[in-house]
Amino acid sequence: MSAYDAAFDPAVAAEVAVVRAGLGTEVARGDATRSPAGAGQSAADPWMRSIRARAEAALDRALPATTIVPVRLHEAMRYATLGGGKRVRAMLVYAAGEWAEAGDDISTAAQLDAAAAAVEMIHAYSLVHDDLPCMDDDDLRRGRPTVHVAYDEATALLVGDALQTLAFEVIATASPASGRARARIGDSVALLAAASGSRGMAGGQAIDLESVGKQLAWSELEAMHRAKTGALLRAAVMLGASAARRLDDAERAALDDFCAAIGLAFQVVDDVLDVETDSATLGKTAGKDAMNAKPTVVTVLGLDQAKELARRLREDADRALLRLGGNVERLREVADFITGRSF
Repeated sequence: MSAYDAAFDPAVAAEVAVVRAGLGTEVARGDATRSPAGAGQSAADPWMRSIRARAEAALDRALPATTIVPVRLHEAMRYATLGGGKRVRAMLVYAAGEWAEAGDDISTAAQLDAAAAAVEMIHAYSLVHDDLPCMDDDDLRRGRPTVHVAYDEATALLVGDALQTLAFEVIATASPASGRARARIGDSVALLAAASGSRGMAGGQAIDLESVGKQLAWSELEAMHRAKTGALLRAAVMLGASAARRLDDAERAALDDFCAAIGLAFQVVDDVLDVETDSATLGKTAGKDAMNAKPTVVTVLGLDQAKELARRLREDADRALLRLGGNVERLREVADFITGRSF
């Protein structure tokens, strides 16, 4: 056990011990209803429940078992990834796949599962690293102790490293049946790499860290959020939409506009909830950005304008879906969840 187990809150330490013993079914088995992700107005939707369960199962299959050496690392990887989270990125993969009529055969269904698992692994790794003392220094994530608290900092660092590389392995080994589909694997790997790297999520995080204690113009804050949050959401949509076929220019443009709207809306709502919602509901420390003197949508625009921006972005997403056409109902549902969620 870590020093945390002996010195921190005994009740929380007991939860960590249970998970490590393999008795915490919400972590070991991937209970998609675990709070806080199982709460909220849209979480009861049958499709979203089924998608969370499907994504959880895909992650469970992809992650190394805790019987495989190094046991502690694999245990911590599963602790970081399973049993919680909104699974918005996975929902976007499957929703876009449904629009593209992917998943009607075993091969494309496997590609969707691989894409969903991969984007959730990238997201999980980013959270593990984001919570480290050298970054945001947080001790609560998805309603339980962060990985560096439950284990230790070195393990948390390795968990993030291993989840990131495993995500690309999962994408690269999805075993599509056709030669044309196999040729698209390289495109998928490149897409996910760009979304995760210095011009995407990691770059946005770097700007975020550099902005502590500073006043940013709205254009600067918007650019940061489009990289830090929006890039991976876009990758999720594009991976799902292209699982079965190549997109034409008009489809790609409409999907890009949809992603731009929901990607920024996600962060706007996050910043509003950080002000208005408590830690128990969020599953993470409320008000953390204010404590760390980080610029947010609320501090730059004000609370009322931030809420109005989220509403306008939701309308922008709807307009993009109208241009896209076809079976966009699931994409619309996810957009509704992103802008209407309470956690």
